[in-house]
Amino acid sequence: MLKVSENPPVVWPEAESISDFKGQWWVVHTKSRNEKALAHDLIGREISYFLPMSWKVRRKSRRTTRSLLPLFSGYLFFCGQENDRVELLRTDRVANLIEVKDQQRLVKELRQIEQALRAGVPVTPHKYLKEGQKCRVVAGPLMGLEGVVAKARGATRLVLQVDMLGQAASVELDVDMIEPVD
Repeated sequence: MLKVSENPPVVWPEAESISDFKGQWWVVHTKSRNEKALAHDLIGREISYFLPMSWKVRRKSRRTTRSLLPLFSGYLFFCGQENDRVELLRTDRVANLIEVKDQQRLVKELRQIEQALRAGVPVTPHKYLKEGQKCRVVAGPLMGLEGVVAKARGATRLVLQVDMLGQAASVELDVDMIEPVD
C-alpha cells in the first residue's frame, strides 16, 4: 500500500481544468491494479491524464486504514497525440485502449467529476443508472453539475455518469440544492 505522499495526483499536469488539456482523449483500461503505476509512468513521459480517486476507510480489529483508490477501478483517462498513445502502450500496463468517439461529451462528464473532487466533497463509486430523474445543482460548490438523483441509506445522492464506461460516481447533497432538468 502506498503512503499518502506516494500517490499520483488526480490530474497531471496541474491545470485549471482538464478541459484545458490539448489533444485527443482516450480511455485506458489498465491491467489489474495498475492505475496508479500507469499514472506515475505517464508523469515520467509528460503525458496528461485524469485519474479520479477517492478515500476508502476500513476498520478491522481496532485498526483503521485509509486508502486512496481509483473511482473507476481499472480505468484512467489520458489526453495526447498519437505518439503519446504509442508511449502509453509501451508501459505494459494497458489491457485495452478505448477510442473516444464523442470527445466533448466525455470531457463534460469528466469535468463534473473533477469539479466535485476539487470541491472536496466525498465522491464514492455508484451503480450506473439508466433511468431516473435528471437534475441540476443550483447552489453551493457543486453548482452546475447535472446528474441523476438516487436515494441511498436515506440520503439524496447525485449520480454523475460516464456513459462511455457504463460507470458512475455519486455525491451526497441536500434536496433543496437541486432542480429537475427538462
